[in-house]
Amino acid sequence: MCKGLSAIPSSCLEKAKGMRVKLSHLAEKQDWGHKNRAHEEKPPQDLESLLNSKMGLQAFRWFLRSEFSEENLEFWLACEDYKNSSGSKLAAKAQSIYNQFINPDAPHEVNLDSETRESLMDLEAPTADTFDEAQHRIFSLMAKDSFPRFMRSSYCKQPLKALQNTTCY
Repeated sequence: MCKGLSAIPSSCLEKAKGMRVKLSHLAEKQDWGHKNRAHEEKPPQDLESLLNSKMGLQAFRWFLRSEFSEENLEFWLACEDYKNSSGSKLAAKAQSIYNQFINPDAPHEVNLDSETRESLMDLEAPTADTFDEAQHRIFSLMAKDSFPRFMRSSYCKQPLKALQNTTCY
């Protein structure tokens, strides 16, 4: 008869929770594990390389999500999209970025110093470089803080190999 979860050691339950998170991330991006092993990407040496790699970007997103700091990457990506937008769309996109990431009541507020935040209060005539300073600050934060932890994490390594190493017996 099944004794339920109480019969399973807590260390195994923790490993199972970690595996569940990794499996949910794998389900989002199935081609990660199907990559030709002879042509696998090498781990990125810097954040810029990571952000220019489709798979690296996705792995970094998963890592940031696990740390509850995905808003930093989402802000950086929104700024990249903003810079590449046509002039007619800048005002609407600038307001959207402000409302989502900069405003103190924003649902995904990023950690900016008060001087940078105040410089973004007036979005009357936004230009392509309106968010450059804020984007640079968030990039620096990710490069100095999140990226080194990501490089040491299992998210940087082959997810399928990491899953095999978490099997609990």
